[in-house]
Amino acid sequence: MKTQEIRIEDYNYTLPDERIAKFPLPKRDESKLLVYRQGAISESIFKHLPEYLPQGALMVFNNTRVIQARLLFQKETGARIEIFCLEPMVPRDYAQIFQETRRCSWTCMVGNLKKWKSGVLTKPILVKDQLVSLTAEKKESHGDTHLIEFSWDNDSFTFADILDAAGVLPIPPYLHRETEKSDLQTYQTVYSKVKGSVAAPTAGLHFTPEVLADIDAHGIGREEVTLHVGAGTFKPVKSETIEGHEMHTEFISVRRSSIERIQRNLGHIIAVGTTSVRTLESLYYMGAILEEQPDATSEELVVKQWMPYEEANNRLAPEKALQNLLDYLDRNHADKLMTATQIIIAPGYTFKVVRGIVTNFHQPQSTLLLLISAFVKGDWKSIYDYALSHDFRFLSYGDSSLLL
Repeated sequence: MKTQEIRIEDYNYTLPDERIAKFPLPKRDESKLLVYRQGAISESIFKHLPEYLPQGALMVFNNTRVIQARLLFQKETGARIEIFCLEPMVPRDYAQIFQETRRCSWTCMVGNLKKWKSGVLTKPILVKDQLVSLTAEKKESHGDTHLIEFSWDNDSFTFADILDAAGVLPIPPYLHRETEKSDLQTYQTVYSKVKGSVAAPTAGLHFTPEVLADIDAHGIGREEVTLHVGAGTFKPVKSETIEGHEMHTEFISVRRSSIERIQRNLGHIIAVGTTSVRTLESLYYMGAILEEQPDATSEELVVKQWMPYEEANNRLAPEKALQNLLDYLDRNHADKLMTATQIIIAPGYTFKVVRGIVTNFHQPQSTLLLLISAFVKGDWKSIYDYALSHDFRFLSYGDSSLLL
């Protein structure tokens, strides 16, 4: 069967609401760990993870940081409008947009849109003990997203300051609760650095400084990449077959030194989370694009959804694909690869870089479950049956698995 013809209903399972973890455990690394090694399943505690990792492994973490992306405005009529910042537009660069000091524009989703036909929304906010007036103006619409221009009347504050003061952290909709103060800490990984995600790379939520130190003590390498997780990660597959599902595009940033290290450690790469998997596997296809178009621009390096399923795009050795990226960076005098990916990883996919995954337990009929199934060669049901029958907690704040 062609990958595009996969029926999403074949990736369904019953997930009772009480198995969805609404809050994390008091200690992150006390969560349960399911270990899957070539079909055999066992159970442990997350803090013992380093003992199960293969000798000489290189773990790759996504160091993105979740932003307080939800802004709530109230109209004079009393109507509440929620603006959810998805992706920077002016300027396009994440690092730049957070440093803007007067105005910036984002692609957003808008809640209660029917109550905001026209006009400018205004909100007084307190930033570092100073009163600032924040305005939002709807510029244009594309389907269910809208270009929103934000401006504020004090240029001693950046947009990062504005979001920190006025924004609400967007926790996943399936938690069925409001964001609480504790989420500001517990919904970030301890190694998060680069602002830009609207959802946490949740596999990383189990790591503590102690676990990271233990990984180092076991002689296992650690490397970081950046993929800013979009709201599309929660987008359910609504079509009968996955061919009808459009994957969201996500921004990637990988340092040259990281690509070199990944290249040196091919065959030993353990990805922390599905976002790291998508980043690492996308690097291969970016290298494949460069094999055909050495002068490709960063826009032309974006990995399209179905590219991995065309035979012609899979002929390159992974080492050569990564070398193409290094040569590309050298030609452009750049020390960082910055582009995007729309990759979908589903059964039929051949993994080029990743040899192990640390990941949580995902929603039924989700693209993340398809990715897991592709990695364990269709054996996802035995893993999920085990987790359900052994009291594992599911989704973002739930327990974890190591798949080898």
